[in-house]
Amino acid sequence: MSDISQLPPQVQERLLRFQQLQRNLQTVLAQKQQVELEMTETEQALAELGSLTEEAVIYKSIGSLLVKAQKEKVVVELEERKDLLETRVKVLTKQEERLRGQFSQLQAKLKRDLGTGPETSAAP
Repeated sequence: MSDISQLPPQVQERLLRFQQLQRNLQTVLAQKQQVELEMTETEQALAELGSLTEEAVIYKSIGSLLVKAQKEKVVVELEERKDLLETRVKVLTKQEERLRGQFSQLQAKLKRDLGTGPETSAAP
């Protein structure tokens, strides 16, 4: 059944929904990976700042410029950024779990509809 137009309309709709869920899940996973990477970089920057003395000269990036900054202010900014990123990861994790659940349910229905799943029965 390589031609989707030969399937019943309900199955066609499920297949389209399945494809959309798959794209949404991939998008959420990519976003989550990007946020986790940024959080790791932020944690590494905080660790590095923690090993410096108060007199150390600190520069922070603002666009394409490096600007001299006070260590305390940079630490506060990075801590706030880390908190924001942690919250974002939690939100994306919940979205991922919800999408995976919907994905699994729809996958089971499609297997049943297409007669490839263990739930196939003789009754319509």
